[in-house]
Amino acid sequence: MPIGMFPYVLVFRKVCHLLLELEHKMQWALKKLNLDIASAGKAQKLQLNKLAEWQFTIYENAKLYKERTKWWNGSRICKKDLVVDQRVLLFNSHLRLFPSKLKSRWPGPFVVHEVFPHGAMELMNKDGSNAFKINGPQVKPYYGGSVDRDKETIDLGRQA
Repeated sequence: MPIGMFPYVLVFRKVCHLLLELEHKMQWALKKLNLDIASAGKAQKLQLNKLAEWQFTIYENAKLYKERTKWWNGSRICKKDLVVDQRVLLFNSHLRLFPSKLKSRWPGPFVVHEVFPHGAMELMNKDGSNAFKINGPQVKPYYGGSVDRDKETIDLGRQA
């Protein structure tokens, strides 16, 4: 039967190589090149050991990189000492899902009503209503002046 008529070739359109056939071709190539199978096996083991050593080196380098990155990021964190009656801005995490260019993710200002020892704090509106608790990392100090929250309309139409 010709090689092109095997069912495997008809279905997958690729030549099927049997393992015995590949092993025979490998041994024939080794004999032709005057190579010893035992020395070739030793060379392959040496290559595998070098590969394992290389992977270990890469792992160590990645570990060092992560440690240095963690240290650098940790050194950039600013300590926030917030006190009672200080004005702060609150991070609005709901805007992550539907970001808008013109909406601020930091609404406020709010007034710190109480600071708890574990990092949480209680905030209130400027007028002293709606007290709620929030985690400390979700606020940042507010240094600006008064905020005008009234909406204004500007007519951009052509005037005749």
